[in-house]
Amino acid sequence: MHNPARVAQDGKMTPPARADALMDLLVPAWQFVIGVVVAVVVVVMAVRLARRGRSRMRTAMVVTGAGILGLTIIRILQAAAQRP
Repeated sequence: MHNPARVAQDGKMTPPARADALMDLLVPAWQFVIGVVVAVVVVVMAVRLARRGRSRMRTAMVVTGAGILGLTIIRILQAAAQRP
């Protein structure tokens, strides 16, 4: 039986070059598909939230803004901690 995987010099198995080329072609396409699906879901949920009224929309915006602000602060603190 023929095994198409190659053994690299470090002893690890590597896939054939054709498989690498195929994955290089497919990865951007899948990223685009996932991005489109996420964008559609965000738009649909935003429309549903906007239909519920100003009060819920304001609350959603405050929660989202607080989340973004919190993640930004955490990322800045992580970057500062990694500096020598």
